[in-house]
Amino acid sequence: MSHDVATTLRSRSAVTILEQLTAAMGSERGTAAADRLCTAYVELFDVDGAALSLIVGGTNTGTLGARGTQARLCDELQFTYGEGPCLETVARRAPVMVVDLADPAELRWPAYRPAILAHDIRSVYAMPVVVGGQYTAALDLFRFRPGVMSADDLAGAFAAADLAELPVLDLMGDYLQAGVDDPESDAWSELSTLSRAEVSQATGMLIAQLGVGPAEALVRLRAHAFATGRTATEVARDIIDHRLRLEAN
Repeated sequence: MSHDVATTLRSRSAVTILEQLTAAMGSERGTAAADRLCTAYVELFDVDGAALSLIVGGTNTGTLGARGTQARLCDELQFTYGEGPCLETVARRAPVMVVDLADPAELRWPAYRPAILAHDIRSVYAMPVVVGGQYTAALDLFRFRPGVMSADDLAGAFAAADLAELPVLDLMGDYLQAGVDDPESDAWSELSTLSRAEVSQATGMLIAQLGVGPAEALVRLRAHAFATGRTATEVARDIIDHRLRLEAN
């Protein structure tokens, strides 16, 4: 997209912004629509990356869409460290905006902040996504430089967060219906492993190897990822492929 076209689109009304983002998603559904929405936002507005996260039980359980591998990695690190803008925006039910992660006065996310600074991300913004009245997802936006969002960029972020409900609903539809048909269904638990299947599989292996419960097994996996400066998914792959074996305490 040319600079002139992007400038023209940013100068239009919020209604037009919504129309442009909707058109960019086209007829795609689910993760494909989420990827297109993130890509459209990056192309239309002044950010360098975008990701759409599923948040269940206060945990980033899956990256449903992203523009670029770096945005996907920054989202994955929120799962690894258990903190970050997507979790905070859902917990607070309000936008989260960090103008400069390198500011010495910025003390939030003591593990996540240095991890994404190492990937040259200087500012982050997050918008909660509401689905059926519940705060169940988040739109994360990343920049390589510090700065405050312009009014146009902010309007676009709100529009994108509203539209993000559609791909999230696509992915949740079958699970929600299962819960309606069977009140005792484990639909939400199954949904929480949708995009972290490798972590779920590795956690199961650790339960058997270490003789611990699911919660402790996941904590051990994430702790190893933190200690070695890797993502939880990378560690999970090594466990699954028998390249890594965690020892019992």
